[in-house]
Amino acid sequence: MTTPLHLLGVAELSRALRQKQVSSLEVTQHLLACVASANDLGAFLHVDPAAAEARARAADARLARGEGEQPGGALIGVPLAHKDIFVTQDMPTTAGSLMLKGYMSPFDATVVDRLNAAGTVSLGKLNCDEFAMGSANENSAYGPSLNPWDTQRVPGGSSGGSATAVAARLVPAATGTDTGGSIRQPASFTGITGIKPTYGVCSRYGMIAFASSLDQAGVMARSAEDCALLLSAMSGFDERDATSVQQPAQDFSAQLHQAREGATAAQPLKGLRIGLPREFFPAALSADVNQAVRAGLAELEKLGAALVDVSLPRTELAIPVYYIIAPAEASSNLSRFDGVKFGHRAEQYNDLLDMYKKTRAQGFGAEVKRRIMIGSYVLSHGYYDAYYLQAQKLRRMIADDFQQAFQHCDLIAGPVAPTVAWKRGEGSDDPVKAYLADIFTLPGSLAGLPGMSVPVGTGEGGLPVGLQLLGNYFKEGTLLHAAHALQQATDWHRQAPAGV
Repeated sequence: MTTPLHLLGVAELSRALRQKQVSSLEVTQHLLACVASANDLGAFLHVDPAAAEARARAADARLARGEGEQPGGALIGVPLAHKDIFVTQDMPTTAGSLMLKGYMSPFDATVVDRLNAAGTVSLGKLNCDEFAMGSANENSAYGPSLNPWDTQRVPGGSSGGSATAVAARLVPAATGTDTGGSIRQPASFTGITGIKPTYGVCSRYGMIAFASSLDQAGVMARSAEDCALLLSAMSGFDERDATSVQQPAQDFSAQLHQAREGATAAQPLKGLRIGLPREFFPAALSADVNQAVRAGLAELEKLGAALVDVSLPRTELAIPVYYIIAPAEASSNLSRFDGVKFGHRAEQYNDLLDMYKKTRAQGFGAEVKRRIMIGSYVLSHGYYDAYYLQAQKLRRMIADDFQQAFQHCDLIAGPVAPTVAWKRGEGSDDPVKAYLADIFTLPGSLAGLPGMSVPVGTGEGGLPVGLQLLGNYFKEGTLLHAAHALQQATDWHRQAPAGV
């Protein structure tokens, strides 16, 4: 092939593999060499070349039998990597924490299992903020991931390793998780495409829990077309997850090309109404981000979409609501890490209580401890009604605001974050500043809505900017269709860091 293999996305690799232009083993070995030469980016926590090559050989055998041309065969032989929040049988799963250093799961997460069954080739596990708590990937116990556009900048979090690996062209795609923006924000900071589906569309079974009512699995890749292929394989009902939606898996790839009524080749989005919440464009929004987002919206208009004004009046309340509910659920979920059954255990202790205390003090990092303490406080007697219960009521009101807005539009658009990626270490001394940067992603997370980040150019210092698209429940197909149309008309998603 004339194009270097690491520059091919999922859809391009899929076509090349099925046309026998290249083998899965060749692609896998090429990408493993790329990973080995990019250790300084901190994207991977674990790589298993021998296992990856064995999977690639098995995929090549399936392709030789013609399975790639059968329904569901598009991903056979395509390499990827998994965020280290999904448990895997054959590789350690740490969730970026010393608490789980070296932990080997007895089973695979459903998302991993389904992608394995689809024929993908896993290269390894990707760095993340500890237990997915963070917006910069600086909370990992194993060191930070770096932004390949500027290694002095953060890649975003918590799926920072996934974003770095895809942006640096080490893998064509990666799994991620989004609790309050952890797919969309790092995708925006690194110039890639990321989608989180409606809550319940992808199984949470085997995904180490942070905040169970918010955690969602999703995809980070080069394009909407790539995301559609992977999301199709990952989604669908799972009886092992009590929050899984009982509906069959969808072919999101087919929905990329579904013509809207009245649409034309030049205006594929004709009739699509895109709402612009005034709260998503405050005076404090960085001018460079605003300019890039407006450029993306102008392109959507050229493609036939109509821009309409809407309001999400409780947007500012999303921050206090989220940072009450999420820590409350974290304090409950992380209570299982006590040194008894699995994970880290303190070496020296006097009694059972001392063992609990020392184990958790040694195993958890500062941000995790902070959120556990906040969560324990808001759930404690005398404060539950004043904080947690009130936050849940406001959460319902935030969700209702979206339903009011969707009466006037099909999708909602705005920035992903108020600024481009900030410099490393800037948020370390002031965690509240990092929390405030989630202002545009948290409302959709609290409502359980599907959302995307789509590249729309660059801002300060040539750093990427993402356009956020939010849809109503189970409207992933509409989101992907709009993003795909935008990417067919522009090349923002094809821009890569220097030297890639």
